[in-house]
Amino acid sequence: MMAHRIDALQYANWSEKIFRQMREGGVDAVHVTIAYHEVFRETVLNVEAWNRWFQAYPDLIFHGRTGDDVRLARETGRTAIFFGFQNPSPIEDDIDLVEIWHQLGARFMQLTYNNQSLLATGCYEDDDTGLTRMGRQVVAEMNRVGMVVDMSHSADRSTLEAIEYSSRPIAITHANPADWHPARRNKSHDVLKALTDAGGMLGFSLYPHHLKGGTDCTLADFCTMIADTAERYGVEYLGIGSDLCQDQPDSVVTWMRNGRWTKAMDFGEGSADNPGFPPQPGWFRDNRDFPNIAEGLIDAGFSPDEIDGLMGDNWLRFFDRSFGSADG
Repeated sequence: MMAHRIDALQYANWSEKIFRQMREGGVDAVHVTIAYHEVFRETVLNVEAWNRWFQAYPDLIFHGRTGDDVRLARETGRTAIFFGFQNPSPIEDDIDLVEIWHQLGARFMQLTYNNQSLLATGCYEDDDTGLTRMGRQVVAEMNRVGMVVDMSHSADRSTLEAIEYSSRPIAITHANPADWHPARRNKSHDVLKALTDAGGMLGFSLYPHHLKGGTDCTLADFCTMIADTAERYGVEYLGIGSDLCQDQPDSVVTWMRNGRWTKAMDFGEGSADNPGFPPQPGWFRDNRDFPNIAEGLIDAGFSPDEIDGLMGDNWLRFFDRSFGSADG
């Protein structure tokens, strides 16, 4: 039986077309971003939108909350949608909202986006002061309720402290090794070693700014990078977190990077000349292209079981042990 296929991060402009493409690509589960800078009430509006999609397309998607929902998705030919935040803004300054959000179905939360937050330091700050007092308390509460600590956009010290402080393995859902491509958002050897030594997961990103060669990155280069990473850290800790931003207008990049914190333009991983979304590589344009990655992994020398793990079974094992309450 084919492995479960899981994508650990997408922020698409959701539509029936994309939901059908998920099915064409055999994607059983996707972690979707339901907040960048939204506060609690604004994020609830995004949940409302998803509830309407679940009602409109019950044959294609449903709200996932546990690893067993990934299995149910496979059995019923649908895609399980798991909610997550790219910023802690939905909990505002109220630690009790961590549990409320878990009850509403959120399963991932980044402690920072690119900037300093109430919890930790983002990767674009000059001075990384690590986890804050509130950050340590929120990590403990996330561990308790079963919400994954995600450090995809966080700076090194903050990430290392989160790995050390968390009683459960954490995740970097969408990034690549910095020694393969030195984007500021890609991760250092020290971070990746600490992450995987603690049983955490890395999802490889297909966002062109994270790829060596950008849009021109080849499938062979991408899969060779995965092979090198697996040799260094262990294949069982690796999966896909595509960071696919399909069909989004360039104006959404402004919201992602600027939020409400600046009046100036912040180009982040782009540039003043190219502030929008770069084109995806031709071999991964949308969810229908997941089979291309599996084929590339064959050519990179992975065994069938290793490919099954990379395409989703490693994430499924992580979901099984991460989403339940520590209270028993």
